[in-house]
Amino acid sequence: MSQRRHTAYITIDSERCKGCGLCIFFCPQKVIGQAERFNQKGYTPATVIEEKAGECTGCTACALMCPDIAIGVYRHAKVAP
Repeated sequence: MSQRRHTAYITIDSERCKGCGLCIFFCPQKVIGQAERFNQKGYTPATVIEEKAGECTGCTACALMCPDIAIGVYRHAKVAP
């Protein structure tokens, strides 16, 4: 019998993000950080910390707190052999 392991990931629309930091503050896994570059509007957007990306649980806290609707949360189940 296969065992299911749930995984999740987020996407951040850096051009829509104004860098308010709410998603960073409310992420329980600390998967989100501040980018080191500016977007076209001159803001420093949020970004996924690549080293921690696999720790995302898909809780949606970041997307719920984002006033710019710049974050998408995706969940999928992987079948482990």
